[in-house]
Amino acid sequence: MTIQEIYQRLVDRFGADKITGINEKATDPWIEVAPAAIGEVAQFLKGDDQLALDSLNNLSATDFLETDAKLAAKFPYQPHTEVVYHLYSFRRKHRAVIKVKFDRWKNNEAGQLPEVPTVSHVWGIADWHEREAYDMMGIHFVGHPNLVRILCPDDWEGYPLRKDYEFPEEYHGVRGQ
Repeated sequence: MTIQEIYQRLVDRFGADKITGINEKATDPWIEVAPAAIGEVAQFLKGDDQLALDSLNNLSATDFLETDAKLAAKFPYQPHTEVVYHLYSFRRKHRAVIKVKFDRWKNNEAGQLPEVPTVSHVWGIADWHEREAYDMMGIHFVGHPNLVRILCPDDWEGYPLRKDYEFPEEYHGVRGQ
């Protein structure tokens, strides 16, 4: 199945309010899903016989923000965060990339973690991927069974892969560079 065929199947099933776009021209073409819909769309992507996207190869997050004032004027994106799901069907031998885009902070309040439904109940490996995205990017995966830090110590403050993260001068009395 092509990305266009997968997109059309999703639009037919969920409508344009939940399946919000497609980019066929990207190096890795992708389909955009509304954040609140990702859980039910994920179940369909895996469970539908024609799609059978049974493998989550990767889940990653990206922070679209330019902190340099000189570069910000030419930055081609509105600040936002994305979660990207790379899926594969072993049975059907096709793949899909799904994106969920949302504000950097919940309700645009700095420090309030944005929320996205978990897909860990659909693809078990998402448990670890979502914990990493939570730990590094500060994304709260609603419904995740064990959303705790996986790379940073439990008492670490902040989310190191956010573009506006400020590395602490010291941690437990040890000074950084």
